[in-house]
Amino acid sequence: MKTATKTVKSKISKPSGKTGKMENSEFHDFFIDELKDIYWAEKHLVKALPKMQKAATSTELAGAFEKHTQETQEHIQRLEKVFELLGEKASAKKCDAMAGLLEEATSIIEDTKSGTMVRDAGLILAAQKVEHYEIGTYGTLRTFAENMGHTDVQALLQQTLDNEKETDIALTKAAEGFINEEASAE
Repeated sequence: MKTATKTVKSKISKPSGKTGKMENSEFHDFFIDELKDIYWAEKHLVKALPKMQKAATSTELAGAFEKHTQETQEHIQRLEKVFELLGEKASAKKCDAMAGLLEEATSIIEDTKSGTMVRDAGLILAAQKVEHYEIGTYGTLRTFAENMGHTDVQALLQQTLDNEKETDIALTKAAEGFINEEASAE
């Protein structure tokens, strides 16, 4: 009787190694699918950020978009490392959420007057929507990796999560520092 209990416990215990894997589970498949989704998101964001940089009025905001473009390239490389650690080919699956957020950023550029702080305030709004989506996604994926025992993957996802949070804070500081005030006076 005790032997049967030990067998059941060992089947349901979480993996403990650096690369504990659950390749044959629906949860693992879902995790991989969501990694493909955020990979697509990052690859398209890296193309959109230079357009947002060019549209920005303030040099501070343009600089923030330039910095975030470089960081997004690092996020893509980090995701490629995640796929490698998981023994998967890095491939993208269209992220409808990011596609919509980037479309909204384009609309803000089209609907605001060039050279205004109103445009900058709108660009910050669009960028923070993107950041909040990424923060939610990376936070959840990091937790999934932890639950499956993928500690190396978890650490990489945590690095990106921390970076996304820092970017969100920088955007808030720019908005609250002068952009929103100047936009409201236009």
